[in-house]
Amino acid sequence: MIRITGKVQNVGFRYSVLQKAHELNVYGYVRNMYNKSVYIEAEGEGEKLEEFVIWCWQGPAMARVVDVNVQNSPLQNYNKFIIR
Repeated sequence: MIRITGKVQNVGFRYSVLQKAHELNVYGYVRNMYNKSVYIEAEGEGEKLEEFVIWCWQGPAMARVVDVNVQNSPLQNYNKFIIR
């Protein structure tokens, strides 16, 4: 589980996450939350998942990430990455 806060809505963050996930073969989903954060569930190979999390600190050009909170959660065995 990854929760990203800052200026992360209305800046193309979810679509950029989708692109990065496809690039790195990361599976799961991304969605906007009511509190203006972005929530991601992501699964993938160790190095690719680490690279994905590092990228989340940057996001797309218009984003201003303040925090990326990562917590381990049980595997869901996702087979694709989608926007919810």
